[in-house]
Amino acid sequence: MDKKLIVLYVIIGMSSLLIGCEKTSPSLPKDDEILDGPLEGLTYAENAQFLKGDVAFNDDVFTTATGLGPMFVATSCGSCHAGDGKGHPFTTLTRFGQINETGNQYLHQGGPQLQNRAVPGFQPEQIPAGATFSSFTPPANTGLGFLDAVTDADIMAMADPQDANGDGISGIPNWIKVPAYATLRPNSINNNGKYIARFGKKAAAYDLMQQTANAYNQDMGITSFYESKDTYSGQVVDPEISNQTVLDVVFYLKTLKAPIQRNQNDPDIISGKQLFINIGCETCHKQELKTGTSPIAALANQIFHPYTDLLLHDMGPGLDDGYTEGSAKTAEWRTPPLWGLGLSKNSQGGQCFLLHDGRARSIEQAILLHGGEAQNSNDRFNQLTESEKQKLIKFLESL
Repeated sequence: MDKKLIVLYVIIGMSSLLIGCEKTSPSLPKDDEILDGPLEGLTYAENAQFLKGDVAFNDDVFTTATGLGPMFVATSCGSCHAGDGKGHPFTTLTRFGQINETGNQYLHQGGPQLQNRAVPGFQPEQIPAGATFSSFTPPANTGLGFLDAVTDADIMAMADPQDANGDGISGIPNWIKVPAYATLRPNSINNNGKYIARFGKKAAAYDLMQQTANAYNQDMGITSFYESKDTYSGQVVDPEISNQTVLDVVFYLKTLKAPIQRNQNDPDIISGKQLFINIGCETCHKQELKTGTSPIAALANQIFHPYTDLLLHDMGPGLDDGYTEGSAKTAEWRTPPLWGLGLSKNSQGGQCFLLHDGRARSIEQAILLHGGEAQNSNDRFNQLTESEKQKLIKFLESL
């Protein structure tokens, strides 16, 4: 048969399939119902790199032939962040070995992360005797580029280490020594050789490069130019992933769109937002931040609404696991962004697993577990009427 005719038949067949799909397939989800997708305003070249990073993040599954392990937690990035959303109990990580700001004392025994799986012929790690530990549920990925582009000056402006205004809130940055491969942000603040970190439950990762390189190394046992120590032997070995792949994944994470609030004009949601502000939640969960300069034009000088201040806060003894990272104390946790909260169930098996370790099974339970600097807001929440509580929760579910 003539080749041109074969091509024509293929095109006609594909068109018929597409027409059939239009008649029988359900409608696609709205943009505010999903977390993945690129930031608006990317150039053609930026969109191309976003797609390469998307494939590497969500489709690349590592095996022993491609460098997995020998000890590991997961076999791919996407397995812990389904749909770029939060993780669940089966993907929760365990960190161990640091009890104060002086550093991790168990790096020689596999710290800071427990690799609880192993390839054939090897044994998974176990938490060493005497090591304190904490469980970390993987966070949602979207909007990270906006958080990355907030200036140090703006973060410091929100800090109040001595509680000078007397409101009981004394947020502070987590100061860390940055890895040698880090590229400092413009106008970064140098504090005796340490810089403000902002990613992770304890805000212990300086930027998305450190977060990504560490995840490859600690989660999957994949070495790179950036994190080249084998997690089993502790020796520096050849990279098992290319620099370009790491860079593509970092770009993908930077350019994922921010979550979009739903039903913003609903009267109950408007009332719930005001209650959220009135009882003091907005003091730490800042509704509005702005970015500074960025080599990605679509991220530069933007106002956005993440509901975080990127600072550490003492959350009281109930959330003190006796483990920490960087300069944070064991009871201190970075204020988690609340955007995307209402979509958490989509990647968590239809249920909520909230707070740093997923212990809270509902938004209300998460609020009630807040202590320390958040105790006053907790008390005010308890003083609300049942109707007011439901409006506040409805607002949070709209984010």
